[in-house]
Formats: sequence, structure tokens, C-alpha cells
Amino acid sequence: QVQLVESGGGLVQPGGSLALSCAASGSIFSISVMDWYRQAPGKQRELVAAITSGGSTKYDETVKGRFTISRDDSKNTLYLQMDSLKPEDTAVYYCHAIVRTRSSVLTEYSYWGQGTQVIVSS
Repeated sequence: QVQLVESGGGLVQPGGSLALSCAASGSIFSISVMDWYRQAPGKQRELVAAITSGGSTKYDETVKGRFTISRDDSKNTLYLQMDSLKPEDTAVYYCHAIVRTRSSVLTEYSYWGQGTQVIVSS
């Protein structure tokens, strides 16, 4: 089994910064895509940013230029640096990964973290 554990959420003032981390652990053979989603109250979960195993990235238009996604494959860890935060960035942020496990290297599985709350407010 594989577990994803996020950390780094909290309360920050508008214009501030936060850094999120997501550590993947368990019987991991490889991780292809890792991404961050968020879900605000009353809204659907949406993709914030994604990064492939080759390092290619994509961002939602609302965060482009303010958020930076990165990963450290030696640590199976995903990061999200969030700068110039706005109140509309308030949401629960979820880590997601597409993983091949050691017991099933030919099959990709989708895993989610439990989420970390980000509140942007003065």
C-alpha cells in the first residue's frame, strides 16, 4: 500500500506565502505524475498544478506565476510553493499521485492524501 501525507497548511495573510509538502511512502516502485488539487467550501475539487516524472509542469491559470510545483524523487516528496496568496486560494489542498507498486509494476494506481487546510485571511 501507499500513503500520501501532506503538511504545511495554515493561516496566512493576503500576499503571504506558504509551502506545502507531500511525502509518499509504502511499497513504491515508481511515481509518474504528482499533482496538487484543492477544494474550496461548496465547490468541486480542482487541479492546481501537476508535475511529471520528467519534470514537466502545468498550472491552473489562477495560480500561474504565483505557485511553483516541484518534486524530489529521491525522497518521494512533492512540494508546492505558494506566493502572493489571495483569499480565493483558501481551500483544502490535496496531494495526488499515480504510482506503480513493487507488487504490481505493470499497473498504475491513483492515491490521494488526506488534505491540508490553507486559509488566506487578514
